[in-house]
Amino acid sequence: MIDINHLEELTTQVRRDILRMVHKVNSGHPGGSLGCSEFVVSLFNVIMKRNDGFKMDGHNEDIFFLSNGHISPVFYSVLARSNYFDISELNTFRLINSRLQGHPTTHEGLPGVRVASGSLGQGLSVAIGASHSKKLNNDSNLIYSLHGDGELQEGQNWEAIMYASAKNIDNIIATIDVNGQQIDGSTSDVIDMGDLKSKFESFGWIVCKIDQGNDIQSIINGMKEAKSKTGKNKPVCVLLKTVMGNGVDFMMHTHEWHGKAPNDEQLETALNQNPETLGDY
Repeated sequence: MIDINHLEELTTQVRRDILRMVHKVNSGHPGGSLGCSEFVVSLFNVIMKRNDGFKMDGHNEDIFFLSNGHISPVFYSVLARSNYFDISELNTFRLINSRLQGHPTTHEGLPGVRVASGSLGQGLSVAIGASHSKKLNNDSNLIYSLHGDGELQEGQNWEAIMYASAKNIDNIIATIDVNGQQIDGSTSDVIDMGDLKSKFESFGWIVCKIDQGNDIQSIINGMKEAKSKTGKNKPVCVLLKTVMGNGVDFMMHTHEWHGKAPNDEQLETALNQNPETLGDY
């Protein structure tokens, strides 16, 4: 049985981790990280099949790729609180020689990270390659990936989107964080992407929508629906409607916190809005 209350408590703690990490080094991307906290918590704790321990090949388990690598704080927090590495290592975020760089890297061998990411637009191509690998190895598990809506302005995505349907890649679920914000403003002002559902469907994808992307039960229900659509000779896309900066009132609904760290006073205010639940690092 799924314990929604525990998942909500864990999400609150993940938000605290995100805020404290970026504050300590006065650097990082809290907005999108906060907005995707419920999703990544739900993915790792309910949706994905995960093996004990970490092996780079990911054989006989589901694999996750973070394409919008700048939201590494939420990724690192969930990995640590899913026992991939010690929670205390979050204290090294963005420090020299740390395994927890601003964008995930592989050269230091951080468990849970299978590809360096943050050069936007590349993650879907990698995820599709991993999907091919699963099929070649007769591995029936799935590939999950997460992308920003602003990231879809990168052309390589659309080559990958076209390729996936042409090659019947049906063991992938690519989730788009539709928060309507990017570093320079709203996505509609920078480059309006129009009707994403129609776009993906026109490229031969099955599209599912989660309109309450910061509600854990809605996420679980929506991702289970998406999972039921796999194996039908078409790739699956989930359009996840989230609020950038969710959980911190002065960070919500604005691009201004895409890549800005809170000062001491702002951190205290934000943490007071997210009371400690499971213990800080």
